[in-house]
Amino acid sequence: MIRILLADDEELIRVALAALLGLETDIDVVASVADGRTAVDAALAHRPDVAVVDLQMPALNGMAVAAELSRVLPTCAVVILTGRGRPAQLQQALAAGAKGFLAKGAPGGALADVIRRVHAGGRYVDPALAADALTMPECPLTPREIEVLRHAEPDLPVPMVARRLHLSPGTVRNHLTAITAKLGVSTRAEAAAIARDHGWL
Repeated sequence: MIRILLADDEELIRVALAALLGLETDIDVVASVADGRTAVDAALAHRPDVAVVDLQMPALNGMAVAAELSRVLPTCAVVILTGRGRPAQLQQALAAGAKGFLAKGAPGGALADVIRRVHAGGRYVDPALAADALTMPECPLTPREIEVLRHAEPDLPVPMVARRLHLSPGTVRNHLTAITAKLGVSTRAEAAAIARDHGWL
């Protein structure tokens, strides 16, 4: 039997996945949890073969869970499920140690097949996301610009952003000007939306 841990903050999704996987004769759901921190704790307690985790969860997101389990329980393969995957998230998930990346809209039997594949030592990436990842433009922002954008909430005054980042207000303004110019937008809110959409934030 392949022992599975499910982690998703939406109970309806967890129950549906458990019911779907319960139809498989070689898969046993040994734990079901609602957040990333509990997922890591439950994995250490139950020692599943595969953890199926939602990308967006409280406490720790799916990528953080994958990274933590790669460190503390390397025998547990991680499959990340996402409602709306982005190519950059796919790259980040694989870099964090995830063995599978699957859209929640995949056909019903796909998850069981992916679980079997990663349990056998393979990998699985949603084909549409993989194709998008190959053609995705590189992030034009520097790591410092990403950091500034991450902290520069639309209504937060520049001096407060500067204090958070231990930079001068002039430096923050320069970074924000460069960010909006590179992304071809006029406001930091638009810049943040584009960066989030591409998975750069």
